[in-house]
Amino acid sequence: MQVCGVDDAGRGSLLGPLVIAGVSVKKEKIRKLKSMGIRDSKKLTPIQREKLYKKIIKFVDNYYVAKINPYTIDKSVFKHDLNNLEAKYMAKVISKLKPHISYVDSCDVNPSRFGKKISKLARNDRVKSYHHADNRFVIVSAASIIAKVNRDRAIKKIQKKYDIGSGYPSDTKTVEFVKNCLLTRNEMPIFVRSSWKTIQTILNKI
Repeated sequence: MQVCGVDDAGRGSLLGPLVIAGVSVKKEKIRKLKSMGIRDSKKLTPIQREKLYKKIIKFVDNYYVAKINPYTIDKSVFKHDLNNLEAKYMAKVISKLKPHISYVDSCDVNPSRFGKKISKLARNDRVKSYHHADNRFVIVSAASIIAKVNRDRAIKKIQKKYDIGSGYPSDTKTVEFVKNCLLTRNEMPIFVRSSWKTIQTILNKI
């Protein structure tokens, strides 16, 4: 039996892609994942995540990473449809991996509804959706590491050209970067999510 875990990284960021990752292993290999020290990516340092990333992609039977660009994210946010966009991409990951059962980290307040939506899109009726699944199931923890490392790498590419900070709205350096863009450019860089409330807040202060 192939078991799949799916998680995201960068949902709340003001900059860069939203990354969805899935990993798939035979059920009997899950115990080995635990012994590797795999945990929710948020509980690991960047160095720990990089080391585990390499171990995970060598150990799992299959994995798949999907990146959603800011333009696509903005279109969904303007329609108040971000959860549906994430469900669509999680379903895409599951369809690629073709597992017998999947565990996903729910971004919806109603995990059951979110799971049913993914099941329908993926045409796979064995999708289990939970809040904090990345902390509850090691297979989802592994997916969270794959997603986070790919997301971090995408941000590092942007940081080579621009002084953007972490990319999150809570980071003053990120907010200052966006503010300067609004003051000096006719349009925002393509890696900025223009639909975020942070943009409107800045505009109201200019």
